[in-house]
Amino acid sequence: MVSEHLLSIITLFVVIFLSIIGYYVFIPSEFKNEHNKPQKQKLVIDTLIYFIPIILVYVFINFENNITNHLGIVPRDSYTKYLIMIEGDIVNYVQYIANPLLTYISSAVYLFAFPFLLVFTFFILVYTQKLKLLKQFTIAFILIYLIAYPFYVLLPVEVTGYTLKNVEPLLYELNPIISQGIRMSDPNLDNCLPSLHTALSVMSILIVFKSGLRRYKMFATSVTAAILFTTLYLGIHWIIDLITGFILALGVFYITDRHLHLFKIPDRFKINHRM
Repeated sequence: MVSEHLLSIITLFVVIFLSIIGYYVFIPSEFKNEHNKPQKQKLVIDTLIYFIPIILVYVFINFENNITNHLGIVPRDSYTKYLIMIEGDIVNYVQYIANPLLTYISSAVYLFAFPFLLVFTFFILVYTQKLKLLKQFTIAFILIYLIAYPFYVLLPVEVTGYTLKNVEPLLYELNPIISQGIRMSDPNLDNCLPSLHTALSVMSILIVFKSGLRRYKMFATSVTAAILFTTLYLGIHWIIDLITGFILALGVFYITDRHLHLFKIPDRFKINHRM
């Protein structure tokens, strides 16, 4: 039996490798010279302050089934049938262009480009000392996960690939490593509404657009567009999943953009920084 953790291990190494490349491609040259390089102490403190809560929320969400079972929360019904009533099998048209090469590329985008976008956005904001945007990114990330969580628990919606007869579950049948790895956090493959891939990607580029990092902004926009396509093409999400993901991203971005001052950082963690 293939190890259930193998996909996570592979993803970790791929993201680290891509981040190393990203450092040389996307970090502005002025931040690479010794004079402007952030001090190691500052990097470590900034990373810990913002990264630890992100990891805690991520772990919490990935133990969704354990938590709901412990609390005795059982959804009464699947809500997939309502999405079928609303949008039918329109997602089927996206797979009209399906071919093996496109499937492999799309799977790589979904599995590796998405986590890279999130991790490297965090890293580049830390490294370029854009701490206000880093704080906004962190709070937005946490809010998106916490808002999506009750929907996944109480309003389960199955993936299109195992629901619509004309849509193939391209991602899940590509390799047992992928299927088992994804089922670790989503055993029933019913955490679709809203689409976290959509919400987190769109939120990320909205914040990157404020950063002034022109080259990375172009890259992040292209990757986000590719991610949105793959969620439909691979037989995962519904159109409504993407729409609600967009709404969630825009709503959380608006809240954190207008009311960031309401989210306080303990003073003992603060050190003198320049955005």
